[in-house]
Amino acid sequence: MNFTFKNNDFEDIVLNRRSIREYDPNVKISKEEMSQMLSEATRAPSSVNMQPWRFVIIESPEEKQRLKPLIRFNTKQNDTSSAMILIFGDIRCYELGEEIYNSAVEQGKMSAEVRDQQLAAIIPYYKNFSAKEMNDVVKIDCSLVAMQLMLVARAHGYDTNPIGGFEADQIAEAFDLDPDRYLPVMILSIGKAVDQGYQSVRLPIEKMATWK
Repeated sequence: MNFTFKNNDFEDIVLNRRSIREYDPNVKISKEEMSQMLSEATRAPSSVNMQPWRFVIIESPEEKQRLKPLIRFNTKQNDTSSAMILIFGDIRCYELGEEIYNSAVEQGKMSAEVRDQQLAAIIPYYKNFSAKEMNDVVKIDCSLVAMQLMLVARAHGYDTNPIGGFEADQIAEAFDLDPDRYLPVMILSIGKAVDQGYQSVRLPIEKMATWK
């Protein structure tokens, strides 16, 4: 049976995503709209709501020049996009746990008793993670926010492209972040595409899903 989305915008956002390599360099995104998109994207879920994602927005010509030698084969996106969004995972995100949970109490979304119980369990648990375990957690959470940001950007009328080819061992320090704390996860280019890009094929679901 074939299904048709009632909301054509949703169909365009989800099913018709394109791989974009070149943008209109004259299109700029205001700080206000970028902040709104990021705020909408961070509604994505994260493990125990620790929200480990951190963003560096590269939009000025000077900062794009600094980024250029670190992104290997993706320089066209860097040169033409409205911005390059660097997504890092904060491996000490639990240090903001109290602030997050206090805010939930203040907004009536959690009782003080539940907050205290949760923090007493979560913070020591996170502190005892191995480096690999912490890396895995923040990479999963940051990948969720990256995908949500791509969908949000499309809803705002922009195109994006996820980039994994960059100098991961240099990029945090290049933009004044502590490389021992901030784990580079992904870069998203964002802007208005100058052409239709191309769509890629997907394997049939029967090859990827098993019903038991």
